[in-house]
Amino acid sequence: MRAVGIDGDYESNEPGLVFGATGIADDWPSIRSVLLEAFRLTQLAVVAVEPIVYVVSSDDLLGRNGAASAAVAAGLVSAGRTAGIELANVGLPINVIAIDDEIPGDQVKRWVQRMLEADGAQGELIHLGPGHLGKALG
Repeated sequence: MRAVGIDGDYESNEPGLVFGATGIADDWPSIRSVLLEAFRLTQLAVVAVEPIVYVVSSDDLLGRNGAASAAVAAGLVSAGRTAGIELANVGLPINVIAIDDEIPGDQVKRWVQRMLEADGAQGELIHLGPGHLGKALG
């Protein structure tokens, strides 16, 4: 598994892409660069028939860390859901996990592994932590 842009030991011999994006500079070139890298790596994973998980910060998704981080998080959620539709017929999972800051890394790793399983969820956004409760999410 390839892990890009996420802290922790996600490397393994299992196929898959784990892509994380946090701490985005608040400018359009940074947003574009991160989303293009996500797209490029996603294309490689799809060609290799490898499952994909995007990991975003719940605070980024809710816009608490600025417009750029929110744009990237929302873009990855949209990409995960859209690709989930497109890849469902070939059984290639792609999902998104939004994590609160206090969630331990080992819990995130367990959920990443679950979301990479071929018989698991497809095109889903999974929230780890209560930070999103009571918030309007589209």
